[in-house]
Amino acid sequence: MAGPIDKVPGKAWVVTFAGTAINLCLGILYAWSVWGAALVIPKLPDGKFDESKIGTVMTGMNAGWTYLSNAQVATPFSLCVIIFALLMIPGGRIQDKYGPKVGATVGGLFLAAGCIIAGMMKSYNGLILGFGIMGGIGMGIGYAAPTPAALKWFGPHKRGLIAGLVVGGYGGAALYIAPLAKYLIGAYGLSGSFIILGVVFAVVVIIAGQLLAWPPAGYIPPAATPVKAAAGAPVKTTLTAVDWAAGDMVKTWQYYALVLMFIGTTQSGLLIIAFAAPLATPLLGAAAWILVSFGGFVNAAGRVGTGMYSDKIGRANAYTVNCVASALCLFLMPTIIAQKSVFLLFIAVGIAYWQYGGGLALMPSFTADFYGPKNLGFNYGMVFIGWGLGFFMARLGGTIRDLTGSLDYAFYLSGLVLILAVVIARIAKRPDSVSEAAMAR
Repeated sequence: MAGPIDKVPGKAWVVTFAGTAINLCLGILYAWSVWGAALVIPKLPDGKFDESKIGTVMTGMNAGWTYLSNAQVATPFSLCVIIFALLMIPGGRIQDKYGPKVGATVGGLFLAAGCIIAGMMKSYNGLILGFGIMGGIGMGIGYAAPTPAALKWFGPHKRGLIAGLVVGGYGGAALYIAPLAKYLIGAYGLSGSFIILGVVFAVVVIIAGQLLAWPPAGYIPPAATPVKAAAGAPVKTTLTAVDWAAGDMVKTWQYYALVLMFIGTTQSGLLIIAFAAPLATPLLGAAAWILVSFGGFVNAAGRVGTGMYSDKIGRANAYTVNCVASALCLFLMPTIIAQKSVFLLFIAVGIAYWQYGGGLALMPSFTADFYGPKNLGFNYGMVFIGWGLGFFMARLGGTIRDLTGSLDYAFYLSGLVLILAVVIARIAKRPDSVSEAAMAR
């Protein structure tokens, strides 16, 4: 297949939705708060955490497990995030060099093995090794494969939508994993829940991974209807005309702007994701998983929705709308919690999840717009460092909660970081390359 075509082939959609299926497994990260709620030390009647219970051995079907502090519960999650981000770089290189099948399959199997190990070890160290380290490795290698592969099949005018569909699987994972994990923990214990999910994930990624593929040599995706410029006027678009190598990309200030923007959109989302179940428990009790599942749905919808309207109104405008709305909700969160309003809590958490999910659709699109699709696997892996650096707020939130009994100060700090990220987004414009300058002459 060589030369332009009028319509993307069916294979393009197979690749897109196979990537979505893989991310539905990798997205176990977003249901972590369900396990966290089962592992954290109980509260005293005054609402403070009973630190004397830290290290106490559980009984019943969870025999062998011990209660953990809030900071300890947040550690496997935070470690998984940072390793995930770091492994996106070699994961992107694997995708660019060996193809998406290899990266997706290897990554998915690492995650599956990590879940099984965490369940079998029944310990804090097991969670660190299995979920934190192996899970992070699996997510980094596996997540780097589907999105670049899918984007190669579509033109720039569809980048937001396609990126949103593929990464929507990762965000939507909590929609089914949260209630499933809650059921499995109740029926088979903490160990059983990890082991069963690990086996299921291995089966899914092996099958779906084989459906990923690059377009054939010479393939040119259909383009949007071009917009004509006035006679003699230079055309300045938001898209690069060349494919940047990573070495050239990191020499531009816009690369660091994208990393900072990723930190901004990530830190607020991970703060809410890490504590969604504990936030809902005082109001919903054992049904706190409902908020986690709701968040998973909105997280996924935010990726697709934001991707769609970013194709229409522009990436920076979509980023601004999402982040400003989320910052407002973070500033209001302490008041919402104090009022014990279930409705307002769902609204605020929903907006936070939407913004976070939208960021994960926007950032690969930003990267492709600024630096081209050819080296997107590795280039986006470099930008994805910002996602990993955003982990600090979840860990800091756990420490703040241990010290003060609430997350109020974490919410305020997170909202301020979001506002700073918006300022950066309004300034950042795609860089001009030497090749483009030569073409313009």
